[in-house]
Amino acid sequence: MDSGYVAGLGHADRSQGRRHHYRRSGGFDCTSQEAGVAIGLAPALLLIDLQKAIDDPYWAREGPRNNPDAERAALQLLTAWRETGRPVYHVRHDSAEPQSTYRPGQPGNEFKSGFEPRPGEDLIVKHTGSAFVGTPLEQMLRRRGLASLVVAGVITNNSVETSVRHAATLGFRVTLVEDACFTFARRDWNGVLRSAAEVHAMSLANLEGEYCRVATAAEILSGRLELGV
Repeated sequence: MDSGYVAGLGHADRSQGRRHHYRRSGGFDCTSQEAGVAIGLAPALLLIDLQKAIDDPYWAREGPRNNPDAERAALQLLTAWRETGRPVYHVRHDSAEPQSTYRPGQPGNEFKSGFEPRPGEDLIVKHTGSAFVGTPLEQMLRRRGLASLVVAGVITNNSVETSVRHAATLGFRVTLVEDACFTFARRDWNGVLRSAAEVHAMSLANLEGEYCRVATAAEILSGRLELGV
């Protein structure tokens, strides 16, 4: 979380064809609907780095974030998973950098309001961009027979993208909830300032189809999508 890279496909550019291709090649074939939520037999909700540190002005030094309602969308997902008894994994970033807003002991290390883990929900503490490096996450998922993840959190082009790539490489089927993630404006390799929406969109484009399927919270909560086991 302490450093990132520019990476992102706009919401309007996601095609049904690309989504269907991913379904054919990866899965998402089995669903069960409870309380109107098509969340498959056992997809886990993975919430990445939803901590107070992300509100520090440092992150918006090049420009504001996108998706101002991302936390609301993520909280809707969390509520739905809790109401249906589905597995939830909370990822917290503990930075070793002395000046990091994510350093343990700093107020920013705490979870945002509403995202604090509840009893029975697993806490994954990471120290790198990937939720799988140096953590028991993979083993925990496999012990429970979980092969499908629904992912939300921050930062889109940093820990979210890194974790999605890692999950897919390990063989997990991933649905990334694009409106439950956000990022910030930053400069590209050529020094051109890119808006947060552009950075977010390019990160999604890097991932969609090959590493995950991109969806919205409304699509998931409405039951219109199939999520694999």
